[in-house]
Amino acid sequence: MYKTPSRLLAIAAASLALTFGATAVQAQTPPPGGPGMMHGPHGGPHMHGDFMMGIKKLHDKLNLNAAQEKQWQAAVDTMKQNGQAMRKNHEQLKQQFDAQKNQPILDLNAMHNTHQQIDQQDAQLREQTAQAWLAFYNGLNDQQKTTVSTALKEHFAKMEQRHEKMRQRWEQHRKGAASAPAGQ
Repeated sequence: MYKTPSRLLAIAAASLALTFGATAVQAQTPPPGGPGMMHGPHGGPHMHGDFMMGIKKLHDKLNLNAAQEKQWQAAVDTMKQNGQAMRKNHEQLKQQFDAQKNQPILDLNAMHNTHQQIDQQDAQLREQTAQAWLAFYNGLNDQQKTTVSTALKEHFAKMEQRHEKMRQRWEQHRKGAASAPAGQ
C-alpha cells in the first residue's frame, strides 16, 4: 500500500497538531495533584476560575493551624511556579514550530525530541506539585482529611457528570452524522 506525498504530509501535520495541542492544553491548566485540582485537560479559563474558588472555599473550611497554613502556602506556591514553568515550556514548543513553519521541510525529529524533553520536564513539575500537596495533606488531622476527601468526591462526581454530558453530545453528533446523506 503506497501513500501519496500529500497524504504523508497530512498525517505528519495532524500528528504534529495533536502533539502541539495536547501540550498547549497541559500548559494552560494547573497541574493535577492537590486537593480540588483534579480537573482534566478540557478545563478552560472558566473552569480554572471555578477551581480557584473551590480551593479557596476548601481552605476556609479547614481551619488550618500555623504549620498547616505554611504547608498550604508552599503547595499553592509550588503549583503556581510549576504552572508558570509549564507555560514557558509550551511557549518553547510554539517558538520552535513558528521558526520551522515557513521552512519547506519540517524537522520532525528535532520537534519530537523537544516535545519529549518538555514532556519529561512537565512530568517532573507535576510530580513536584503532587508531592507538595501530599505533604500538606499528610499534615492534616482526620477531620480535615475528611473535609478534603468530601470535596474531592464532590468534584469527581461533577467531572463524571460533565463527561457523561460530553459523551451524550458526541453520541448525538455521531447519530446525526450517520443519518446525513452522503455528499453533504
